[in-house]
Amino acid sequence: MMRSEKLWSRNFVLVIIINFLVFMNHIMLLSTFPFYIESLGGSEALAGLAATLFSFIAVLCRPFVGWMLDSGRRRAILLAGLCGMILMPFGYIFASVIFLAFVFRMVQGASLALSNTATATIASDVIPPARFSEGMGMFGMATALATSCAPALGLYLMNSFDYTVLFACASGSAVIAMILFLLLKLRPVEAAPHPLNVRALFAGSAVPASAIALVFMLTFGALENFLAKYAAGKGLPSGGLFFAIMAVMLLLVRLTLGKYADRKGEGMFVYSCNAAMFAAFMLLALIPNSVTFVLAAILAGYGFGGLEPALQSMAVHGSSPAERGSANSTFLCAYDIGIGLGGGIAGSLITAAGYESMFLILSAANVISVLMYVFWGRHDPSSMSYALHHGV
Repeated sequence: MMRSEKLWSRNFVLVIIINFLVFMNHIMLLSTFPFYIESLGGSEALAGLAATLFSFIAVLCRPFVGWMLDSGRRRAILLAGLCGMILMPFGYIFASVIFLAFVFRMVQGASLALSNTATATIASDVIPPARFSEGMGMFGMATALATSCAPALGLYLMNSFDYTVLFACASGSAVIAMILFLLLKLRPVEAAPHPLNVRALFAGSAVPASAIALVFMLTFGALENFLAKYAAGKGLPSGGLFFAIMAVMLLLVRLTLGKYADRKGEGMFVYSCNAAMFAAFMLLALIPNSVTFVLAAILAGYGFGGLEPALQSMAVHGSSPAERGSANSTFLCAYDIGIGLGGGIAGSLITAAGYESMFLILSAANVISVLMYVFWGRHDPSSMSYALHHGV
């Protein structure tokens, strides 16, 4: 019994590190891409379009990736994704026009869908059921930590060296992930035949958590794509500092609070994390100075750090091993759509009305996310809070 409750297995540690490196590759480029597009003669609106296309391709691929994962192809899918993450950054080096940059960006979106859906499903396989939320929180810590510290590293490499060094380093992180992949020893997963249809591509039980996450991620997509440019234009501390502070806060949240979702459900995170992100956007829009900039980073770190793993656990915790691929892909589709739409909407709002108006308008997403949970999510059987209160 004690053995079945062990969380930190060899495979679990390896898949966490692999996922961290995959997201380092992805986010180093996401946070610097508006600058790269500008160097090719593009605008914020075009940079937002690039973010939307990236996420669109990832979303288009994820349901099929989930179906293939549920058919037992864990290793093959992860291998293909890592190959794409290694190769695509080199494409940017040779992309002299925006069209080619967009093409390579979309191929990398497909590679991320393969890699990240596979690592999330492998993590779901190796986490003990009784510690599922805690385990997904630890797994998600790698994603969130990379999401917060990769922009700082990407901006440093871009400003201190050039885009060639930035792209080479992004590719290098995926090379290390590939080496660790070779050390994974996965047990075969018994997979029932899954005909290729809509029901096999999407997990209905994951829809409530995924929809709530999608709306929340609109705000995070805006931050990831445009916070650094906003800070530079306002004379605020660097975007790198903002994301570094976020990374520290994320680490604290995951190490101290992640286990409470197993005991109390996801509700506490939905309410408090949306409130924190809403407050961060208000500070950035209405009182932009050095002190509020740091405070906004702390609040955003708590908001993203707490909500994303809690909702992913809600989306996946009730799935059987043969359904985890589709449950993870459904949630990660929402994640990608939220970030992509958030970047695209933010870019259009900035071009039309400026950064302050963008922050004010997009903060409404946090209010909507909470309302969706209150009137829908917490009453759905997929809710961990519902299960705890009803003895399910």
